[in-house]
Amino acid sequence: MILFTDSIFLTDEIEGFRQCRENRSTASNTMTVLLCTAGYIDVYYHEEMIRIHKNDLWVRIPDFNYQMGPYEMSPDFEFKQVTVDAAIFEQIMFDHMRIEPNWWTKQEYIKEHPIFPINEKSIEFFDSYFHLLTLQLQDKMSSLRKQILMMIARAATMEMLNYMDKLSVGGETTSTRTTINHSDYIFHQFIRLLQKHPHAREVQWYAQQLDITPKYLSEICKERSDKAAGEWIADITVSELKHYLRNTTLPIREIARLMEFPNASFFCQYTKKHLGVSPNKYRRSKKAQ
Repeated sequence: MILFTDSIFLTDEIEGFRQCRENRSTASNTMTVLLCTAGYIDVYYHEEMIRIHKNDLWVRIPDFNYQMGPYEMSPDFEFKQVTVDAAIFEQIMFDHMRIEPNWWTKQEYIKEHPIFPINEKSIEFFDSYFHLLTLQLQDKMSSLRKQILMMIARAATMEMLNYMDKLSVGGETTSTRTTINHSDYIFHQFIRLLQKHPHAREVQWYAQQLDITPKYLSEICKERSDKAAGEWIADITVSELKHYLRNTTLPIREIARLMEFPNASFFCQYTKKHLGVSPNKYRRSKKAQ
């Protein structure tokens, strides 16, 4: 079975795996979740060969630095795979960060530990979401198919993050098992401030709240995440304005007010700078897809 839209690809066939990898999937533009149901597959990932066994869940999130290379399958390899466009994953994580203080740590943990041995209950959950996605992808007459697919993908991602919380070592979850040093502490405090005050938009403001210099804050962010503080702020702002332009019919002036821009003109300039087009043009292009 191979089913897909422009943003979601679902398969349980070897040919589908090859097709997705060769034609759709790169390290930066998609997220892939693969459940091995029989045999194994060896995948060259992040400069090493990793083996995914039966009942292992492999999660590859969008990242420019984690490349997927050659792979080898056992003769009896079977699997179920869902690959979604990076924009869907980014929107889900943007929504999730509003309620989850350790979202960044979880995301980094997934990058470093992409394979999760899962139990029967979690396999049942995965199968249920896979089945729901299959039904919706097959229903081409549904006028709300895109929105429903997004909701299913969001629920499945939340379930995966919930499962991570259940994994424990000595009573500590995956989101807290890493020792926090000073740089980690500053970075996490910055992320929490960004969650609570996403509309400040000036590195200097966040640095003042942390009682450090803007330069030092950016250095810590770069060290911990390969992104400077200004890039983090811009990413959060762009994710929010994309959400409003894609998913609402609010007037541009109202979006600017909600995001605490000085005026609609400044909002339009910011959007054009970061998206390359005006807010209205971006909104029209997404509706046409």
